[in-house]
Amino acid sequence: MDTLRPADLAREHGISTQAVRNYEQDGFLPPARRTAAGYRIYTEVHAAALDAYLALVRAHGHAAAGRIMTAIHEGELETALLIIDHGHEQSLRDRDTLDAVRKAVRHLTEENAPEPISGTDSWTIGELAHHLRVTAATLRKWERAGILVPPRESGTGYRRYDANDRRDAELAHLLRRGGYPLDRIALVVHQIRAAGGTESLAAALADWRDRLTAQSLARLDAAGRLSHYLRLREG
Repeated sequence: MDTLRPADLAREHGISTQAVRNYEQDGFLPPARRTAAGYRIYTEVHAAALDAYLALVRAHGHAAAGRIMTAIHEGELETALLIIDHGHEQSLRDRDTLDAVRKAVRHLTEENAPEPISGTDSWTIGELAHHLRVTAATLRKWERAGILVPPRESGTGYRRYDANDRRDAELAHLLRRGGYPLDRIALVVHQIRAAGGTESLAAALADWRDRLTAQSLARLDAAGRLSHYLRLREG
């Protein structure tokens, strides 16, 4: 098997040799053999691992990509696959939410009235946080930003989130993951509530749709590169 230097791997991806060493130290690459002088010796297996890791970063983010690769190198393939599955699950949730908001936008445009939301039950802050997989502190932060305006129970003062509040929270969660600042998200949510102009909202949703498409393609690419690395590793 041909041997490679850290510089060879680094050059291929436009990163530094120190980054390659750091990835190995962090467990994102399998351990390299050393020469008698202590120099690292990499192979095509390491090159495939680096290729897979960087593709996973583009597809799932740095944190998830690191967890996936370290799980593989610790012999926990099922854990790695579970992390990947959660990523695909989140993409599906994003697409479902995006579709729901698009329908709301169409309704606002065609009828100039708020879209009716089914469901009459209300949720606690803990229930909504669990549903969105965020913390209650995040929901309170969104409230301070004017994104959420849940009514309070008389007597207890507890927040209660009805179906419209949950729609607003889903939209905020979607746009937040798309990198939008809180003040812009607040403006978008206010537009839906007031049935006002939807140009900004439509542009934001079109941009996020493009982001979702790019992410899905990146995940397909990462899956292929990771599969290639696993085959080489097992061989």
